[in-house]
Amino acid sequence: MKDIWQFILSKLNQDSVVYLLTVLKHKGSSPGRQGFKMVISDNDEIYGSIGGGVMEYNMVELCKELLKKKEYKPFIKRQIHKGTIIDGSGMICSGEQTIAFYPITQNNIDTIQNLTGIYSSNKSGVLSISPSNFSFSAKKDLNTKFNLTLTSEKEWSYDELINKKEIIYIVGAGHVGLATSKLMSDLGFYVILLDNRAHLNTFEKNLSPNEKRIIDYVDIASHIPESNSAYVGIMTNKYTDDKLVLSKLLGKSYKYIGVLGSVSKLKLMMEVLEKEGLSAKELKKVHAPIGMKISSQTPQEIAISIAAEIIYTRNKQ
Repeated sequence: MKDIWQFILSKLNQDSVVYLLTVLKHKGSSPGRQGFKMVISDNDEIYGSIGGGVMEYNMVELCKELLKKKEYKPFIKRQIHKGTIIDGSGMICSGEQTIAFYPITQNNIDTIQNLTGIYSSNKSGVLSISPSNFSFSAKKDLNTKFNLTLTSEKEWSYDELINKKEIIYIVGAGHVGLATSKLMSDLGFYVILLDNRAHLNTFEKNLSPNEKRIIDYVDIASHIPESNSAYVGIMTNKYTDDKLVLSKLLGKSYKYIGVLGSVSKLKLMMEVLEKEGLSAKELKKVHAPIGMKISSQTPQEIAISIAAEIIYTRNKQ
């Protein structure tokens, strides 16, 4: 996301005008998902994507024409991916998407500079777009990634959290924890690594996490506050610690919680926890074994399976 704002800023510094295209909402199997962005400059340079294909080509050509005519007005356009019907995109993949077109001129340069600046300061904020407004505030926050009000083509507003990293707590700093923290960091997550072992080699040499802590697992709940946007991966070095951590976190509100281990080990763990009085309903919400079934063997392969399941959980509607 950072690069698209830098691209826009570079064009504004060249006294260019660009159109920013943003997918306000999507439905079904639309190739463009909510939040996808693309920029078309008045010298025909393009950055980003709103889904590709003939639909994107047509939207680019439309922007080029508007820029040549110097028609700088915000508007929205609905695209239905079912062939040649009214508002049809020419694509047949089903689904639909609504796209906002917003001309970015010298009047918006302060906003774009603020957007590029938050990445170096590791801050976040809210981008707001409407027919009469294009602004960014580092003082605002949202409970969700996106907030859209769409009453009509002339009455709409769109808010998006910018640079708000999702948090993953990795409990266990062994070889799988090492591989998982690196991969999740590469995917843009804020990684917090927790372990109860001092002087552990794989903990000390792991440079990927944003935070690392040696803790007592009895106090694990105080280190992983409830959040509907937080992800938890439990992968300690022994059954008793996995069981202890899960028992302390079960029933709390997280976006995702999973436990590493064999099917037989985790089946036994769930049976024991249920006998100890923990909720069967809550136990069923736990991803155990953690990760998608891809016959993973190595720590790196297991990390990929974990990342895939987390991404699926995050993206599914």
